[in-house]
Amino acid sequence: MERTNQGLSAELVALVDRLDAAQCERREVSAITDEHPGLTASQAYEIQRRLIRRQEERGDPLVAMKAGLTSRAKQVAMGVAEPIYGYICESMVLDEGEPLATGELIHPRAEPEIAFLLKSDLQGPGLTADDVLRATAAVAPAIEVIDSRYKDFRFTLPDVVADNASSARVVVGSWQPLDEDLDLRLVGMIFTKNGEVVETGAGAAVLGHPANAVAWLANALAERGEALRAGTFVMPGALSNAHPVAPGDQVEVEIHRLGSLVLHCV
Repeated sequence: MERTNQGLSAELVALVDRLDAAQCERREVSAITDEHPGLTASQAYEIQRRLIRRQEERGDPLVAMKAGLTSRAKQVAMGVAEPIYGYICESMVLDEGEPLATGELIHPRAEPEIAFLLKSDLQGPGLTADDVLRATAAVAPAIEVIDSRYKDFRFTLPDVVADNASSARVVVGSWQPLDEDLDLRLVGMIFTKNGEVVETGAGAAVLGHPANAVAWLANALAERGEALRAGTFVMPGALSNAHPVAPGDQVEVEIHRLGSLVLHCV
């Protein structure tokens, strides 16, 4: 692809336009790799950054980061060896108790997570889970609602990276101070939908320990001159599969020692 004076090819600029319009107009589009099978991860992250920059320019600041594909099962399913990451803007964050307006999204799916609130910066490279835990002020039960802009929720790895890792909405429960005796690998999780248990799991489902995912994220950002900042929160990846939600649905995550969180869908 030929480069423009701004350093991004005209073809990639057109792809930024396509995904931006799909999100703003709430309509699905075909996967990028259907037309551009050679799209690389580096190009996909460039598209992602341009999308986020547009949101910031529209007055929607960044407030958090997320990692995705952090379970071994999802990595095997996608045929990848490492996670991906995306950005969370202010408009994506719901207050606890605020309903999810499903009509604002295309085909939303909810998944349970453990959110990390940072008290100090995390600047890679070379960070470990121990570094993350020392930088963490509190953790909380959380629900992420993902919403791929691609038709039929079908995509490859570069596609989902370009689409900001399917980021859509996030709701975080009450923050709990991170005690030294709390082993996040071992905390059990129950995820229910409309009163029925649909998933169970534990913190170890996320790269063996959710702090490993946060460390990976900080180290990956360092390659691009970025860092995780104090006062922001991080979503390290799902503890289970994501489940479609529609008006009238209610999902709840309960995590041992961290409490529970309910999300109503309208």
